[in-house]
Amino acid sequence: MTERTPLLHYRLSTSVNETEPRSPPLGLAVVQHHGSPRQKSSHQRQPKKLSVFIGVVIPTLLSMFSVVVFLRIGFMVGHSGLYQAIAMLLVAYFIICMTVLSVCAISTNGALDAGGAYYMISRALGPEFGGSIGLMFFLANVCGSALFVLGLVEAIVATFGVPEDGSAVTSVYQVLPSGYWWSLLYATGISLLCLLVCLVGAHIYAKATFLIFLVVMLVLATIFISFFAVHPRTIVLPSSAAFNPTANGTGPRFPTTANFTGFKLDTLLGNLWADYTVDYTTGTTMTFATVFAVMFNGCTGIMAGSNMSGDLKNPSYAIPRGTITAVIFTFIIYNLLSVLVACSCDRVLLQRDYSFLRDINIWNPFVTIGVYSSTFSAAMSNLIGASRILYALARDDLFGKVLSPAKKTSHSGNPWASVLLSWFLVQVPGAFSGKLNTIASIVTIFFLLVYAAVDLACLALEWASAPNFRPTFRYFTWHTCALGIVGCAVMMFLINAIYASASIAFMLLLLLLIHYLSPTSSWGYISQALIFHQVRKYLLMLDVRKDHVKFWRPQVLLMVSNPRSSVGLIKFVNDIKKSGLYVLGHVQLGDLNTLPSDPLQSQYDSWLSLVDNLNIKSFVNLTLADSVRHGVQHLLFISGLGGMRPNTLVLGFYDDCLPKDKLIDPSLCTSQPRDPSGSLDELEQQPPLFHFASLRGSRPQEYVAIIADAMKMLKNVVLARYFNDFDRAQVLSPPSSSPGKGAVYVDVWPVNLLRPDSSSYVDTCSLFLLQLACILNMVRAWRKATLRLFLCVEEGRSVRGSEEKLGQLLKELRIKAQVYSVPWDQQVALHWQRQGEWEEENDEDYVNSFPSNATRLSNDYLSAVNKLILDPARPAPAVRFLYLPRPPADTRRYTTYLHQLDLLTQDLGPTLLIHGVTPVITTDL
Repeated sequence: MTERTPLLHYRLSTSVNETEPRSPPLGLAVVQHHGSPRQKSSHQRQPKKLSVFIGVVIPTLLSMFSVVVFLRIGFMVGHSGLYQAIAMLLVAYFIICMTVLSVCAISTNGALDAGGAYYMISRALGPEFGGSIGLMFFLANVCGSALFVLGLVEAIVATFGVPEDGSAVTSVYQVLPSGYWWSLLYATGISLLCLLVCLVGAHIYAKATFLIFLVVMLVLATIFISFFAVHPRTIVLPSSAAFNPTANGTGPRFPTTANFTGFKLDTLLGNLWADYTVDYTTGTTMTFATVFAVMFNGCTGIMAGSNMSGDLKNPSYAIPRGTITAVIFTFIIYNLLSVLVACSCDRVLLQRDYSFLRDINIWNPFVTIGVYSSTFSAAMSNLIGASRILYALARDDLFGKVLSPAKKTSHSGNPWASVLLSWFLVQVPGAFSGKLNTIASIVTIFFLLVYAAVDLACLALEWASAPNFRPTFRYFTWHTCALGIVGCAVMMFLINAIYASASIAFMLLLLLLIHYLSPTSSWGYISQALIFHQVRKYLLMLDVRKDHVKFWRPQVLLMVSNPRSSVGLIKFVNDIKKSGLYVLGHVQLGDLNTLPSDPLQSQYDSWLSLVDNLNIKSFVNLTLADSVRHGVQHLLFISGLGGMRPNTLVLGFYDDCLPKDKLIDPSLCTSQPRDPSGSLDELEQQPPLFHFASLRGSRPQEYVAIIADAMKMLKNVVLARYFNDFDRAQVLSPPSSSPGKGAVYVDVWPVNLLRPDSSSYVDTCSLFLLQLACILNMVRAWRKATLRLFLCVEEGRSVRGSEEKLGQLLKELRIKAQVYSVPWDQQVALHWQRQGEWEEENDEDYVNSFPSNATRLSNDYLSAVNKLILDPARPAPAVRFLYLPRPPADTRRYTTYLHQLDLLTQDLGPTLLIHGVTPVITTDL
């Protein structure tokens, strides 16, 4: 055991992406020596992974410093004042801190791969939300890279540009020509340099950013020293068309110089309050929202480390620690700089010269070098981040073949195709905007939207209460996630309501597009966890003791022996469920003691595929039992949860009709289309659409016993006959040449036809018939059908009075139907004629549910009633609703009972025999 420990340790250690291979034991070294050259070369080409400091802290710091710390810190304090500047920083860092907590929680809940925030969101919220936010995040990084490129161009032109008439700046070294097209050329050259670094790979990028980090830290140190070491001085302000007097010299004149006063109380007091004026680079008046939009770009770099998740040694360890460290450090630096600037520079200098830090430095080129370095690094960071997100999107195939070219990588794993495409898109915002402050709002809104999505992902995971969501970083709650979402949403609309609305609309459009493309994924869907959580909560609140007849709805358990012969019935029952519970039940005969495993688990996929392809809203419940009767009892006892339990059992009718396989026709299912051009042999060899067993039947005694069991359990019972060939589309669209001229009828016979001595139509069972027929008529597809209610009457009784009484009942029940009186004296006479032959026989006790005279019904009577129902003088209905009496208490009479039902419904077409046991209808409000 002790000899195997080093080998086990080596195998475990090599599974966590080490940068330096450890020396393996001797035995393993011999195995490696005999490995193939291809294996050794692939091992040598394995790129090194980045540490916490190199891979997360440095990119995040440089992305957050970039433009704001060197070019816009004075802009922020000059326009908004120290109080509002600190308030902006607090608001901005509050938002990003809430997001950082969410990022830390998600990143420590499992292994991360390439894609950073996109990977987190997509694996948490599913492909639709993840793909749409991922593309938005990609665009945010593209625009962010363009923003930093424009910032670098602005700095270069300010230092080396030759001013044009009306130029916004006066450069120190007038070497480079300036203008829109020249700036565009400089931006293209800078982005091309970023491209070259990113094409080499993440490791070279990390080395470059480390050198830049050292330079930026040195420059920051000189800036802080300069506030204390440099004496007060006067600084010449750059000229600007926005502040020039009019041509005749009569316009207002603005100062051309400003003062660095050093630390003075008067200077601090003059910079405490806001004074929003015209921005000299764009000529537009600043507001709190526009200044915040520019300032917030100094906070958008928090995802720079997350974007490198695929290149980190241990992303779950590195991202939380590196990101939090960078955020705390930048927050301290920004606040210190704001206070120092407000204490030592007058307002005019801050508002009119964004490069003043260069003029007050102990050595002017220091700040210039810092601006160039940090801004170039931020541009590279956003470019490489955008390429990694695009590569992750392409690899996940969320947009089909549109992004397939972006999957290409080099031998070292660098996604060069994604880098090229991202670099090309960086040119677009730079070409159309041209000014840093112009594009800042768009970039800020994009990043805020992504941050809100990260918070939403963490909030959803927390609310779902999934046992597997247990991040090692626990310093967050759903409150922090919600505050982050609210903060991001508020600031988005404060910055620019139009841009914010357009961004959200674009995201929703992408979400619908991805949902339409229906990408398959094994990531899991947070929506399912949230739905489960809410459904469980509401099911507990659904109290069966508070049920009321006013809110009754059918909750159906349809027993299906084999769905191959039950497609028509499955679809029809879906119409009469009226937003209630609908369960497809199936009993498989067997004994688990004699089986190696549960045979039902492998069948669920076929049943669920059937539900999807028939487009019905149903659950599936399968059980294993030693008999069909026991299986149905199981399902009636255990189906549903809480207040959602089946109250109606639907069975197919027991007869001699041969079942027909309705699933062999590919037109009934589109999930696996078959090739119609193939030969018959080829079609027979193709895999079946659904894996169901062959068709089978059951015994008549057991069938009637199932009906009796359901009624004992106070379940309504429906027997469905002749639904093998039922096709709703064909039934509801009959040819106009048919009798009735295309009208659709639903016939209801609310009288117990097996009890000719009782013609009551207001008992519980009759009203249940009316309720189900009315529900069917309320379904959209059946609204044009006409309900026909048939009233069986005998001579000598008031026919008109019976019709009026029934019509008044229908009016009170709000049921629209046509009432027809049907004389059945001849049929009743046949019944009573045979009764005399049995008068001498001893009556047996069959309980009130099945009186003795019902057992004496003659075949002639039943055939006559069948012909009465089937009267050819009336247009044939689409479906008939008949009264189902209770089965006899004597089990010896089960066969007779079933025979009577068979004769009664012979050749009637689609027919439902219905027995209701509970009140389901009311006339009360």
